[in-house]
This record gives sequence, structure tokens and C-alpha cells, in this order.
Amino acid sequence: MVEELKKLTGRVQSVEGGKGVEGLNYEDLCSQLDIELPEGYKSPTFEIFDGTSDPKVHLTTYRDKIVLVGKNEQIHMKLFMRSITGDALSWYISQNLKKWANWVSMASDFMDRFRFNLENAPDVFYIHNLKKKLTETFHEYATH
Repeated sequence: MVEELKKLTGRVQSVEGGKGVEGLNYEDLCSQLDIELPEGYKSPTFEIFDGTSDPKVHLTTYRDKIVLVGKNEQIHMKLFMRSITGDALSWYISQNLKKWANWVSMASDFMDRFRFNLENAPDVFYIHNLKKKLTETFHEYATH
């Protein structure tokens, strides 16, 4: 009987969804609450970063696209989320957004998180000269 009650309680909680879950208030989910976008602002089409390419290139192209907003770093930080997806978006959402006092602190954390893309990326010469060894499987060859 106790086991059945636990199962039913679990089902009810799953049906009710996020009720009682911490951190789902608008204030908790919104970065830069007090920042208003300029009147008539139209968001540019951003190059989307998914966590697998060069993070510095992404930051550079993002800042280039956002130039029409002006120099307000808080707006730049607020809109940054629109330029990322996948693992990058998951990382961003998992951060305490209030810890970033300015653009540099956010960009530094972003670079630290995705720096491995720069360090592990093979160059064209390496890839061009890569050959499958007789002793390795295709999966091993493709992976390395």
C-alpha cells in the first residue's frame, strides 16, 4: 500500500510539472532584468555557437553584429543568449548570471569553458596527411 501511494504521488508530481521547483520565477530566469532594449531595436541574425567551434571567433562576430545597440555592456550580455545553442546554451543557463559584473567577466568565463576547442582543433595540414593505419578499425581512424 505504501509503495502504491509513492507511485501515485510521483505521477501527480510529474503531471503538475514545475510546481514547487526552485528558480522558475521570471526574476530567476531573466538575465539583466532592469535592462531595456532601445526603442525600435531589431535583433540581428547572429551566427549561432553550439559549443564546438572557436569561441573567440564567436565573441568577435557577436560583438560586430551587436554594435548598433551601442556600448551598453548589460544589453550585450542580455542578448548574448540569442547567439548560442546546444551545449553552449546549457552552460550559459546553468550559470549564476548575477556573477557577471561586465562583458569581460562573462566573455572570460565563456572562453574558459570553450577554450578546449582551440587547443584540440587539428589544423588542415594534419587532417590532410592523416592516413588510416592497417591495424586500426575505421571507427578508430575516424575518431582520431
